[in-house]
Amino acid sequence: MKAIPCVFLLLFVAFLCLAQPAPDENQAAAQDQNEANRSAPLAVRPGGEAIKNKDLYERTGYFHPFVRMPKYILIDQKKIWTSPFHTPKKEIKYWLIFGGITGGLIAADKHIENAAPNNSTLRQVGAGASYLGQAYSLLPMAAGFYFIGTAKGEDHLRETGLLSFEAVADTTLLQAVLKPLFSRARPFQGNANGQFWDAPSRITAGFPSGHSLNTFAVASVIEHQYHHHLWAKVLCFGYGAGVAAARLAARQHFPSDVFAGAVIGWFTGDYVYAKRHNPDLDTEPSAARRILDHVHFGAAAE
Repeated sequence: MKAIPCVFLLLFVAFLCLAQPAPDENQAAAQDQNEANRSAPLAVRPGGEAIKNKDLYERTGYFHPFVRMPKYILIDQKKIWTSPFHTPKKEIKYWLIFGGITGGLIAADKHIENAAPNNSTLRQVGAGASYLGQAYSLLPMAAGFYFIGTAKGEDHLRETGLLSFEAVADTTLLQAVLKPLFSRARPFQGNANGQFWDAPSRITAGFPSGHSLNTFAVASVIEHQYHHHLWAKVLCFGYGAGVAAARLAARQHFPSDVFAGAVIGWFTGDYVYAKRHNPDLDTEPSAARRILDHVHFGAAAE
């Protein structure tokens, strides 16, 4: 298995996807409040909001955010792929940590795969549950957030839908580059060793897991939007972990595939939230958020 050269490429990819540009001095004050409301460790410069204050519930207000979306996605891609040239030294530790963990998993993938339970029932259950991580399952969810929020006049829910849509668009483009770049064979292909640059089809290669990328990107957005609720953390991490486990059970991916996809997806969602979230929506909780403030599972909200 070509694990050693892959580790170096993996570190570079993690560098691309986890490292974020540092804020300049003029933006520091504006960012402080936003950073106080975030649970992720990496900072980015503020960007254009997905929902702007002028997006009223009139004719243009319904569609204005989607008119801006293609431009925002292009900006996201530029920032993600050029971020190694703008990364402060203090943030390099994050991509080293996650890249190192993934490199270790690559070395252990075959051993983990051999030791894991494997039967037809488990594979069928995993294949069925995998649909929850497909873009065609996640995008209707995002659309539901947006249109329900629009119908109810709830900008926070509406913004959640837009950010989820943008995050899935970003991860879809990322995997369109990363899968052919690594071209890793899946567990059921070739000699089952998960060799890199050996997949029968570069487009459908195994590394990183597209399901994990998409699912954790949306989970990251939702967790950030409702970070003060315990239920959001449990639901988001549980949903993402469930999809990742399903891909392993279906024997479609190695552990390193789903881990790398989860990490890149999570920080893509983190990036989108930091760039597009309108902090004005946090000043006066909506009716939906006031209701959710009373929903707790096992502990009080933070």
